[in-house]
Amino acid sequence: MSAPTAHTAALFARVPSRPHGALVARAGGAGPLSVPVAGGELCREETAAALFEVYTDEHAVPGITTDTLYALLNASVADLGPVGLVQCTDSFSGLDAVEFPEVGECRWYAYRLALSFWYEDARSRPMTAGEAAAALALSGYARTTGAGRIDPRMLARQVREGAARLPAAALVQLGRAVSADLAHIPDPGDSGAWLYRRLLPDRQRTRRCFDLIRSNVPVPLPLVVRTDDGTYRIGAAPPPGPGNRWARPLAARW
Repeated sequence: MSAPTAHTAALFARVPSRPHGALVARAGGAGPLSVPVAGGELCREETAAALFEVYTDEHAVPGITTDTLYALLNASVADLGPVGLVQCTDSFSGLDAVEFPEVGECRWYAYRLALSFWYEDARSRPMTAGEAAAALALSGYARTTGAGRIDPRMLARQVREGAARLPAAALVQLGRAVSADLAHIPDPGDSGAWLYRRLLPDRQRTRRCFDLIRSNVPVPLPLVVRTDDGTYRIGAAPPPGPGNRWARPLAARW
């Protein structure tokens, strides 16, 4: 057993490996790609179009919360009405995200909102690069993989393998510490520093994992789920977002 794995087992031997109860996808099956609004469901393009109608520089900030996005969406849908929403979606769908960057940003916002409503009685978000790198470093990947073509699906399996070795709440803390160290993203109160020093002592290996997650390799990363009772879980890997890419943010955006 490797040192990080031994540390993980010792630290969390008394922690239940799985919270009680199963996560339930809101629409059944693999989960929805729509957003519930005003008693109905909006597809991602409708959601992006409605957000585009209220898009301003004030709202287009990196730290915007999911609640703020959702409030903007509801206000826009109420203002547009059913006919206005159809018309603005038709116009919006013809806009190119390369020519108009705010169009692409609204599509990513819509994807983020769709992911947030994936499970019933919970809020979901993409796994951060720090969390994914920590999970990958805790797996067998960095110790066994040699040079050659990188298989994204294999990486995804090993991210899950590493994530399963500690409670999801601890992975969230560990991910904050990795992002603080390797991407200079503030970790309030250094909440994950203690875990980082003990579970990932090989900084070079962790950096290799972090750089790989941040590379152009399209790794299908799973969702991080916060249930209504405050527990954290690792969810499914959703379909990719705009541009056939999975989100891999540096900071968690709830």
